[in-house]
Amino acid sequence: MNTRLNQAQPYALCLFRIVIGLLFACHGASSLFGLFGGTHSASVGTWPGWYAAVIQLVGGILVMLGLGTRVAALIASGSMAYAYFKVHQPEALLPIENNGEPAAIFCWAFFLLIFTGPGALALDQLFSQRDAESGDAGAREKTPAVTV
Repeated sequence: MNTRLNQAQPYALCLFRIVIGLLFACHGASSLFGLFGGTHSASVGTWPGWYAAVIQLVGGILVMLGLGTRVAALIASGSMAYAYFKVHQPEALLPIENNGEPAAIFCWAFFLLIFTGPGALALDQLFSQRDAESGDAGAREKTPAVTV
């Protein structure tokens, strides 16, 4: 049973990454454009709302696609930690009391992705395979012949 679970782990991580990224991107789109029943609450350039919404939209899309996953997850996790401690935590100690549960959950979900990576079916893997294939061919072409 463990073997099957271990074999499925990259795909489960892929699904986790896609769902978390999609939810985060939707949150950003809601704040920026009023989509999905949200209110257009982030005026261009306002701190921190507009910048947070851009991070949510762009970071969520990058994580969802598995493109620059670890860096995007680091920035997203940090933005949610900032949101929790600057916006929610001053209202009350616990997330259940201060409506900071989404920020805390997103923070920890993205924190996990920093260390696990994107899992299967990520664009990062596609580009790294292409680079490895072209890099091997390029290395052979550029390597000078050694004569003695």
